Amino acid sequence: MNDKTPIAVEQGRDNVFIDLGFEPEMAANLKIRADLILALQKYIKEKNWNQEQAANFFQETQPRISNLMNGDIDKFSIDKLVTMIIRAGMQIKIEVITKAA
Repeated sequence: MNDKTPIAVEQGRDNVFIDLGFEPEMAANLKIRADLILALQKYIKEKNWNQEQAANFFQETQPRISNLMNGDIDKFSIDKLVTMIIRAGMQIKIEVITKAA
């Protein structure tokens, strides 16, 4: 099938969770958690750790690291992820921008 109909593409926002229909407060929370999870996944992969090694380092269980590596965002609070980031020796930079009224 050779359909030449153009595909409509719409530019998304900075936060995919808003695009998915979440309320702004929840979308912001999910974005923060997703960004922290991605940083931790990258750290674990760069260390070439298996889940057991990562669990020992972060003082977590292997199933919790499995949740992290699978991106199970609902399984982690911002507080827990910040603790893990700090334990890994990483820093967190937060930027708050005031929107024009």
